[in-house]
Amino acid sequence: MPRKFIKKHMPSEQTFKDHQSLRWLSRYLKHPSLWHLNRKSVARAFLVGIFCALLPIPMQMLLAAFLAIIIRSNLAISVSLVWITNPITMPPIFYFSYKVGTFVLGSQALDHNMTFSYAYLKTHLVALLWPLLTGSLICATVFSVIFYVAINRFWIWHVRNNWKKRTKDSDKYPANCERVTA
Repeated sequence: MPRKFIKKHMPSEQTFKDHQSLRWLSRYLKHPSLWHLNRKSVARAFLVGIFCALLPIPMQMLLAAFLAIIIRSNLAISVSLVWITNPITMPPIFYFSYKVGTFVLGSQALDHNMTFSYAYLKTHLVALLWPLLTGSLICATVFSVIFYVAINRFWIWHVRNNWKKRTKDSDKYPANCERVTA
């Protein structure tokens, strides 16, 4: 089950309390939702993590941790989801966001002869920046809400499915027979 795997590899609250440079944060890290794996905290973690991952900003992990503390989502999942955007996935994700931004703003996309040099970025920064930021905010909002709803629905479906399996198993025993549970 993914829950057991995540709990096994997730850092505990005590890990943060014992870490010297993070000890000052311990008073903010006391809420149980930051550490527990339940439907609400995990769905919120996906909301925060996906949103921060799709923003073209530095220090996405710090923003994800800050937002996780504010809305009380699972801290480890929120921060780890930021790694969706890594050096391999960043170019296609941000290019898609840029294209969404140019579509929404009605601006003309720059030609495909872009060179990633300082001189090129200096001359075309404004033309690149606004569509990228607009598209990134739109994509981040849309995809994070989609994942939030999907995780909520999946969690509910999974719990209901497990309950159905349990009731089917309990039908196998005769009414006068006592079933031993662990």
